[in-house]
Amino acid sequence: MTSMKFANILLETNPRSVAYPALYCRSDHPVIFNEAQGEWEMYGAGTFDFSTYFNSLSVKKLKQFTKAKSFTLHLELKGAACEVQQTMGDAFAHDPIEVEGVRQELPASSQWQSVDMPLTITDDMVIVGFIIKTEGSVDIRNSYYELEIDGDLNDVELVLSTTTFKKEAFIERNIGLVKEQIVESADPIAEHFHMYVMDNGRTLDAEKLTSDRITVIPNDNVGGAGGFTRGMITAMEQDPKATNILLMDDDVAVSPESIKRTYNLLRILKEEHREDMISGAMLNYEIGEDQWEDIGNMTPQGTFAGCKPGMRLTLFEDLIYNEMFTPTKWQRDNMYAAWWYCCIPISVIEKNGLPLPVFVRCDDAEYGIRCKTGFITMNSLCVWHMSFFERYNAAVERYQTTRNTMIAQATCGMAPDADFMKELHNNIRLELKKFGYANAELCLDAFEDFLKGPEFIKKPGQSEKSFMAANRNKEQLVDFETLQAQADKDPELAGFRIEDVDRQLIDGDKPRSMPERLEDLITDNNQRYVKKDGSGYAVIPLQGWLYPAGAIRGKHKLIVLDWYNRKGYIRTKDVKRYEAIKKRYARDLKYYKANIERLRKEYTAARAELTSIAYWKHYLKMD
Repeated sequence: MTSMKFANILLETNPRSVAYPALYCRSDHPVIFNEAQGEWEMYGAGTFDFSTYFNSLSVKKLKQFTKAKSFTLHLELKGAACEVQQTMGDAFAHDPIEVEGVRQELPASSQWQSVDMPLTITDDMVIVGFIIKTEGSVDIRNSYYELEIDGDLNDVELVLSTTTFKKEAFIERNIGLVKEQIVESADPIAEHFHMYVMDNGRTLDAEKLTSDRITVIPNDNVGGAGGFTRGMITAMEQDPKATNILLMDDDVAVSPESIKRTYNLLRILKEEHREDMISGAMLNYEIGEDQWEDIGNMTPQGTFAGCKPGMRLTLFEDLIYNEMFTPTKWQRDNMYAAWWYCCIPISVIEKNGLPLPVFVRCDDAEYGIRCKTGFITMNSLCVWHMSFFERYNAAVERYQTTRNTMIAQATCGMAPDADFMKELHNNIRLELKKFGYANAELCLDAFEDFLKGPEFIKKPGQSEKSFMAANRNKEQLVDFETLQAQADKDPELAGFRIEDVDRQLIDGDKPRSMPERLEDLITDNNQRYVKKDGSGYAVIPLQGWLYPAGAIRGKHKLIVLDWYNRKGYIRTKDVKRYEAIKKRYARDLKYYKANIERLRKEYTAARAELTSIAYWKHYLKMD
């Protein structure tokens, strides 16, 4: 049996830990950091519950996926008298349950006292944790869960690869955290780790930021797909060769402890799980206790979706649900791990090839579905990421997503039963009803680029050109001051004042009768069959998937607002433009029906080349 420290008891000082302390410790008194001593003080007599997202132990999954056989809690405490009690949660638990017979009492002491408490683990336990009940202030330091492993530890060389494009504040902070808390730490990971930063924007000071085990590489703007692929190739060719690569977005906040636990998890995986991907969760950057997704799937409708419902990770019952969730058969067959935090074995890359050259969007989904590995998720493995509402970009959602899902399905067989043509039809029609003609045209641009076949995306630089063109062709939002000036010049928008807009107006809609619903369905908001200019205006949100049907019906103008970024755009109903788009769409569909079988064969034949090291090295100018 081999002993190893698996997870530190984590307490942090950052905006999320201050705003959402119950991710770390639930208590009826403060937990205060003494910076001079590097210690934490549980302040005052009270109960401090560490059965939390970061400080509970996922014993059910550890028993399932790893060689762990027994579990011990190590604590170092000093101060008032206190009692340490093991807790657990089973499938039915709403609150931590104290485990009978597993507790230790400590007398008051001004000296540090160590607690090494073997934990009782039964088959029905999902997570375990502990509570400290104090009679006064108690300090805590150097505390962790220790595991006994059946056999030797796995040899692991971990690469962290992140791709950045002009996100200096995020990436420089993350480089600093990694350097201080991983590379310069005394933990075993420090000697078996390297971080590569692919700087697609070439805006970082590579010489200044590069140091021992951290390398910043200036790169062409080849998107996330190109940056992460370069990270994969570099990881395979480094000495010693990496065993696993952790892909992580640039615009995230991360706790280095999550990376340490990922490394430790890799060291103890059972042989049959060593080629599983580890999928870290996306927590909401703005609402730090909320989990958006930790494993995704391509739906039958052809959309990206999390497998799990949203979780609030300060709720104990959600910690249990997060660990117990079982995907449906559809989800298992069409499952992927998003690359905001995804750890992939190098052997899986060698077997399945590299990603497709699609620049951004769908690269991670296609790759996860293609590789058909198992997926491991676990409480505490996560990043905080900006929500999709706050960074909506029509060039991504209407051009990139439309084109890339079709390419991925045709080339690598991604989600063969997902209906991307139906999704295209729905998106075009939704944009037309909302007078989003430029966005509908982006959908058709994407569709037509797919119809050009694999030779189109194969050319180095083409993906960047296409994305830049989509950004030029999308609606060009203006700041609120400019928007107001535009509205002031338009008699139809008389009375509009941006300062009068609030969330209630943005989120609101109006009810429709059944005849009104039928009319909207048949006429696309009076642009087909029954053609009316409409009158007045409505204020609606930017996000393309939203459909405030009652608010927009019968209107001539729509003021579209990006509420989060304080920008907007004025749309005007244009029946002639609507008709031109419909005519173009009909022409494209005719070509699609006549050529789709040929195109599928061409894309399938191109797969080996597009996912090869030789192709990518040429594409990335590495040869």
